[in-house]
Amino acid sequence: MSIRLLKTLIAVADHKTFGAAADAVFITHAAVSQQMRALEAELGLVVFDRSRRTPELSPLGRSLVARARKIVAEYDNLVPALLNDDGFQGELGLGAVPTTLTGLAPAAMSIMRAKYGGLRLRIHPALTAALLTAIERGTLDVALISKPVILPIGLHFLEIAQEPLCLVTSTEISDTDPIHILQKQPFIRFNRDAVVGTLIEHWLQNTATRVTEAMELETLEAISSMVHANLGVSILPAPCVPNPGAVPLRWLPLENAPRRALGLAYAKDTLKIRVIEELHAACCTAAHTAAQP
Repeated sequence: MSIRLLKTLIAVADHKTFGAAADAVFITHAAVSQQMRALEAELGLVVFDRSRRTPELSPLGRSLVARARKIVAEYDNLVPALLNDDGFQGELGLGAVPTTLTGLAPAAMSIMRAKYGGLRLRIHPALTAALLTAIERGTLDVALISKPVILPIGLHFLEIAQEPLCLVTSTEISDTDPIHILQKQPFIRFNRDAVVGTLIEHWLQNTATRVTEAMELETLEAISSMVHANLGVSILPAPCVPNPGAVPLRWLPLENAPRRALGLAYAKDTLKIRVIEELHAACCTAAHTAAQP
């Protein structure tokens, strides 16, 4: 059995169809089908249920994928382990929630690049839930996320900063009462599928604050642009590392507002713990530096 076959199997599991898997591993649809039949013949197992129009993994196939992920991860880390470089050479798959892409993520990546020239950071933006799934599947090594209420079993979280939720308005609004502003102005909601969106919704409900929703977006830049154009107000986490190119806005503190815990999530059995610890240190340095007057 070759690593190539296992990587193709994992691609099928992640992308759901042979065609999508073929694009992911840069081979043809026919080659994927041929490799999977060869894998089944070699193992003497039914890996796929082909009674459906689109073949699906059998129960044995799903178990095989879980084992294959560990085998491929160990294979990919074989040379770094022999060279004792602790993952500081080669590629690190880094996920990041969109709210960090113009502040914390680039600042931390810059620190890492200056210290470890042989390390390539491959960044993948997505919401927290999708990033945690990618770590569980082994397609990402670590992710910069908003800490969820429940972290999946087998994952660990290193906190970087606590970001308080604030009311954000255009500079044209002079009112200083957050509740009054929220009741009077159109509300631009942060995506409720995100951890931050859930925190915001809970605060609105707990304070019995009624808002008139105008739109729902998921990036700081999009929301900030709308607020800056005086199209409404929003509630956002005050970033621990501000975007240097951000548009001018008013940030007002909210009474009893929750804080977004920002940090790194990774698999407890990862072989890249040293580089993840260094990335965590870089993130903390970036946040601490940004907090200095």
